[in-house]
Amino acid sequence: MMEKNFSQAIAAKGIRPSMQRTAIYEYLCTHPTHPTVDAVYRSLSATHPTLSRTTVYSTLRLLAEHGLVQAITIEDDELRYDAETKPHIHFKCRKCGRIDDVFIGGKIVEFNSTCASSVGNGCKVDAIQTNVWGLCAECAAKSASS
Repeated sequence: MMEKNFSQAIAAKGIRPSMQRTAIYEYLCTHPTHPTVDAVYRSLSATHPTLSRTTVYSTLRLLAEHGLVQAITIEDDELRYDAETKPHIHFKCRKCGRIDDVFIGGKIVEFNSTCASSVGNGCKVDAIQTNVWGLCAECAAKSASS
C-alpha cells in the first residue's frame, strides 16, 4: 500500500490523516510484528523527530477505536497493536517472543460466534481474542537439537 493509500484509509474512517498518523499506520501495516507503543516510537522517532510517545499512544488508540488496527493483549502487562483486522489467532513463541498471525478461515468466525452465543445472561460480546503459546518452528528445532 503506498503512502497515499495509507492516508486515504485513515481519511475513509473519518480521521484527519496527519503526517504522523499516516507514518504510524504505515509502520503497522508494513511491520506485522505486533509492536508496542514504545517499539513504534523507537522505530519512527529517527525519521520523525517531532514524534512523541504520547502522539504514538493516542494515534494507536484512535486507529483502534475506528477499526483500522486492533489492540491486543497477549501478556498481562503488554498492549500491542496489529493492523490485521480480519479474524485470526495470535501465536506467541515462549522462547524468542515472536508473535505470528494464524488464519484458519471460517473456522475462527464459527468459533467466535459459538463463544459469543455461549456467554448468555444478556451479555453482548463485542470482541474476542484468541492467543496460543508454544515454541515457534525455529525455537522448537533448536530445542530438539540441544
